Amino acid sequence: LIDKDRKVLQIHWGGGTPNYLELDQVKFLWKNITRNFPIASDAEVSIEINPRYVTRDYILFLRDIGFNRISFGIQDFNPEVQKAVNRIQPEALLFDVMSWIKEAKFDSVNVDLIYGLPYQTLDTFRETLHKTMALDADRIVVFNFAYVPWIKPVQKMIPQAALPGAEEKLDILKMTIEELTNNEYLFIGMDHFAKNNNELAIAQRHGTLKRNFQGYTTHAETELFGFGATSISMLEDAYAQNHKELKDYYKAVAAGVIPTSKGIKLTQDDIIRRDVIMSIMSHFQLNKSEIEQKYHINFDKYFGYELKELAPLQADGLVNVLADEIHITDIGRLLVRNIAVVFDTHTRTRETKFSRSI
Repeated sequence: LIDKDRKVLQIHWGGGTPNYLELDQVKFLWKNITRNFPIASDAEVSIEINPRYVTRDYILFLRDIGFNRISFGIQDFNPEVQKAVNRIQPEALLFDVMSWIKEAKFDSVNVDLIYGLPYQTLDTFRETLHKTMALDADRIVVFNFAYVPWIKPVQKMIPQAALPGAEEKLDILKMTIEELTNNEYLFIGMDHFAKNNNELAIAQRHGTLKRNFQGYTTHAETELFGFGATSISMLEDAYAQNHKELKDYYKAVAAGVIPTSKGIKLTQDDIIRRDVIMSIMSHFQLNKSEIEQKYHINFDKYFGYELKELAPLQADGLVNVLADEIHITDIGRLLVRNIAVVFDTHTRTRETKFSRSI
């Protein structure tokens, strides 16, 4: 199915806690990947780890076999917040893990935070940011907590009254952007921050930054192949998702068939809209003439409905719609997802209940 001469430019082990695997299992899996796929010599090879279940030897082993990027979740340093979300990891542990990573000389380190968690306040999250910056990670991702107990029943255990309100969450987000951008981090897209010399920041400056299911990527031209339960593949004109249930996934693999549960073939309209959305979410602006020349359309005529939908957002100071450009304002960056979704007809026709943007 895949041309064996195509070089793999990026590998990402994620989806939770890959380091639950024993070292010999990691070695076995890595050996089979490199045996079946030609890996580019300068490939970005990353892995997510859970800092509560890793040792110095494990970190050094990962670097030794070929991983050059690593990511781990902090969520919040505050003990009360950690207890509320059942993610207790002492400050000393997190600094130890970072010291092992630096000792191993990974090319890039990413850490994740989450705002909107129970018992968070503006002051407590500022303290978390200061401790996070002391770790000196190359990238920091600050996710919005999605409170969706109707999808994740375990969240019903979280005291809803302890969650910060929408206004306080917005204040936390604004403060986060100010703190990080005042301390040598560049605001990348919706939720990513990177040091000025990091490849994400460089890609944004060069206009080559793109977003996929893993977040922001420096390789705009690549296709994404997902392996494992629930993973999603993103091809030039199609998406496919593997089975979510392990029993279904294993059954398909055992039968020798591709374990996909669903897929979609993109129409030309889907591809055009994907380009528009990617530009807005990656660069906070869109050049209309570039889309017109690439797809041979009249932008204002093709997106007449969407431009009307942007009018109230422009009135609120979130976006500027100009003759040949759509520009997201500084305050609009906080809600860039809401702006981009205007161009997504699939979201417009769905009625499923998801989490709020703020």
